[in-house]
Amino acid sequence: MQQVHAKKFLGQHFLTDLTVAQRIAETLSSGRTIEIGPGMGVLTQYLLKNPQINLTAIEIDRESVAYLREWYPELDLIEGDFLKLDLNQLIPEGEFNVIGNYPYNISSQIFFKVLDYKDRIPVCSGMIQKEVAERLASHPGKKAYGILSVLLQAYYDIEYLFTVDEHVFNPPPKVKSAVIRMTRNKRRRLDCDEVLFKTIVKTAFNQRRKQMRNSLQQLVGKGNPVLEEKIFTMRPEQLSVEEFVELTKLIQNSQLKIKN
Repeated sequence: MQQVHAKKFLGQHFLTDLTVAQRIAETLSSGRTIEIGPGMGVLTQYLLKNPQINLTAIEIDRESVAYLREWYPELDLIEGDFLKLDLNQLIPEGEFNVIGNYPYNISSQIFFKVLDYKDRIPVCSGMIQKEVAERLASHPGKKAYGILSVLLQAYYDIEYLFTVDEHVFNPPPKVKSAVIRMTRNKRRRLDCDEVLFKTIVKTAFNQRRKQMRNSLQQLVGKGNPVLEEKIFTMRPEQLSVEEFVELTKLIQNSQLKIKN
C-alpha cells in the first residue's frame, strides 16, 4: 500500500494504532461531521463505518488527498485549508460536529475557529498535544489555566478523555498526546459584552503574574475608582468564567460612565 510521507511543515504525525483511532471515532455517536486532516484515513475508516455519521473530510495535503480518493472513494473529501474555509458556505444549514487528529502546530487556531461557529457546533472532539489538552480542561487555580481554558469553557464542557503515548505515531512526536471532547453547554450568550470579555481575558493572561488592576488599567484608565473593587486585586488564573463575566460587566459600566 502506497504511503503518504509525513510533512514537518504541516505538523503531520500519522496515527498507527487502530485501537486508539477507534476510540477517538467513538467520541461521536451521530450527526453531520467534519473531520480535519484525515491523512491516510486511520480515523476516517471508523467514522465511515458509523451509519449515523454523515462525514465530510477536509485535507490540505495533496499527497493525502490522492491517497484518500484512491482508498476511500466514497468519502466526501474537500481539498483545502480548514482555517480559511467558510463553514457556513460549506454546510449552509443545521449543526455539525468537528473531529480530527489535529495538527499540533495549529490546534489553538482550530479551537478559536470552532468558537466562531459555536452556535452550530454541538461537539468537537479529537487528539491534540497533551499539554494543550490539559490547558483546555484546566480549572481556576491551576498553572495550565489560561486564555483557551476560559474562552472555550465559557461555551463548552470539556472532558480530558485519555492520554496517548508517542510510539503509536509515525513519525513519533516528541510529546505525549491526549484525546478531548468539548460539548456545547447551555450558555447561549454571556451576560456581558462578549467582544470585551475576550479582550479582557487575553489582556489579563498576557500578564498573568500581575494583579488585574495593573494588567487591565489600560482598559479603564489610570485612577479609575473601579480599580478599587476587590476582584482587581486577583490574578487571572484565580478567576472562573463567571467571575470574568462579572469583571467584564464592571469594566463595561465604568467605560459607559466615562463616555457619559
